[in-house]
Amino acid sequence: MRFLQIKHLTAEDLNSAVELDRLCFGGLWTLEGYGRELGSPNSDLLGLWASETEVSASEGFDSELESIDPNSILKSKPLSVENSSPATPTSKLTPTLIGLGCLWAILEEAHITILAIHPRFQGQGLGQALLWALLKKAHYRQLERATLEVRGSNLAAVSLYNKFGFKEAGRRKKYYKDTGEDALVMWRSGIEEPEFQQYLAVEKVQMCDRLHQKNWHLAIESFEF
Repeated sequence: MRFLQIKHLTAEDLNSAVELDRLCFGGLWTLEGYGRELGSPNSDLLGLWASETEVSASEGFDSELESIDPNSILKSKPLSVENSSPATPTSKLTPTLIGLGCLWAILEEAHITILAIHPRFQGQGLGQALLWALLKKAHYRQLERATLEVRGSNLAAVSLYNKFGFKEAGRRKKYYKDTGEDALVMWRSGIEEPEFQQYLAVEKVQMCDRLHQKNWHLAIESFEF
């Protein structure tokens, strides 16, 4: 059985965040950059962790977690023999960081700056879960609207943002230096309204149903929701 948890990053998670950033973006932010996000009262830096039970691995479960490069910092650490009891069907392996999400609260706006899922785990609804959590945080902060930039060629991401009510409002010419590609600027308004909380509740049910179909079980840290 596979488990997901969304929670705030801590200082102990920053090396893993930088490694995942390099894998997904080629090194968008540095260790110091992620550290600044942790220290800013206007930033929410969330992580998505995956783990699985020992019984799944022992029964030959085709583990995507185990297929991650063992030399990577993202690799789950083995349980300590000295500090743990023998494996039982309910014991979990150490969680692996497989997703990152960040927003900046700027005046009345939530600027979503990062939404990343480890390539091995894309296409399973995990980006949807992280975006949901970021919008939940924006609603908690009573921000009025959310904005982001995305490559026009990233059809999967554009489709995800459209699903959550984002609309294209313009373009930033040659925004991505690696390819010279334009960025689509997308906006979503009304996130401070009570109706938006109801909308997120409905989306959560549908999101969890999709994750269950992929054999994922999601837990979301309260973090002042």
